[in-house]
Amino acid sequence: MSSDARQCLPEDPDSALLVGRVWRPAPHEYPALVVVRNGEVIDISDACGCMADLLDRDDAASFVRSVPGESLGTVEELLTQSMTTHPQGPTLLAPCDVQAIKACGVTFAVSLLERVIEEQAGGDPARASELRSELQALIGEDLSRIEPGSESAMSLKQALQSRGAWSQYMEVGIGPDAEVFTKAQPLSSVGFGTPVGLHPASQWNNPEPEIVLAVDSQGGIKGASLGNDVNLRDIEGRSALLLSKAKDNNASCSIGPFIRLFDDDFTLDTLRQAKVSLRIEGADDGFVLEDSSDMREISRDPQDLVSQTIGTHHQYPDGFMLFLGTMFSPIQDRDGAGQGFTHHIDDTVTIATPSLGALVHRVDRSDRLPPWTFGIRQWQASLARRHQQ
Repeated sequence: MSSDARQCLPEDPDSALLVGRVWRPAPHEYPALVVVRNGEVIDISDACGCMADLLDRDDAASFVRSVPGESLGTVEELLTQSMTTHPQGPTLLAPCDVQAIKACGVTFAVSLLERVIEEQAGGDPARASELRSELQALIGEDLSRIEPGSESAMSLKQALQSRGAWSQYMEVGIGPDAEVFTKAQPLSSVGFGTPVGLHPASQWNNPEPEIVLAVDSQGGIKGASLGNDVNLRDIEGRSALLLSKAKDNNASCSIGPFIRLFDDDFTLDTLRQAKVSLRIEGADDGFVLEDSSDMREISRDPQDLVSQTIGTHHQYPDGFMLFLGTMFSPIQDRDGAGQGFTHHIDDTVTIATPSLGALVHRVDRSDRLPPWTFGIRQWQASLARRHQQ
């Protein structure tokens, strides 16, 4: 991969409150909590060793502005190292640690239509184009204008049910209850520069570029990052009960490069107005796909999605990361007319928005990538090792 590291930072890097995690190689060999300050990456692990603890602080923003630590070099050097095949220094990890990784589905009208197409196609990409035209004619509504759970949404549901066109995806798309599922296990997400994995059984798949909220243990939204909620259209299309097989695989969840904490310059309203861009570059065929997503088109407000995730019905004592959903289901033909888009091995994916920077990685198969071996016990052992150094 090649990329200008500075372009992977927010457009206002000097004022952005960026926190993350890096792997410090031998002789240290532990994941370190870091902040970016004045262009330098500062290891603050001695003051706060856990991202969940940092996000739970009431003074998180002021804390990262002043907490002392050890400089690991410039942020540009860290980003560059993280994109090399054989790094010689610290590299970025996913910025979360023990938090649960949750994701929302079908929160944009465009992705709602594509989920219904996957279901009707039974995982066969060759049927997608024909079904897309049929469903658009049948639904006959601008779904983006329908408020989920509203009277008009319920009227549309009744009309579609009477015509035999209702779908479980329509239920979570325009019904009162959002789809919120567990995307990945704590510590299993990969970070900036690390390849993402596709299940080897999948032949129809795509990236899902999303904004990811960082939520503390009390349900407070403390900041945000970028994520790729890798999507296997053929597997989920065969049955929604295969969601875990389609979504939770080795390296199938990417988050980064950093979490940007909220302050006066970066708020939830910033995210509500954000535009997220996607670029896919093929290594073997020169294919390029570019698109963008407008968060103003999301059907459910981010605060509502958080409220549907945490509350009296469900607690998260370590906090959680929440993927907000995507409007991307690329349909541009790649390998032949009417076949739509699917990944090739070694595609490079860039997900970006000005306030958060860019998340960059290539694509491989889950069974060919390094296995996930660093779990909770290994994390605890690394904490003990760090305190002994």
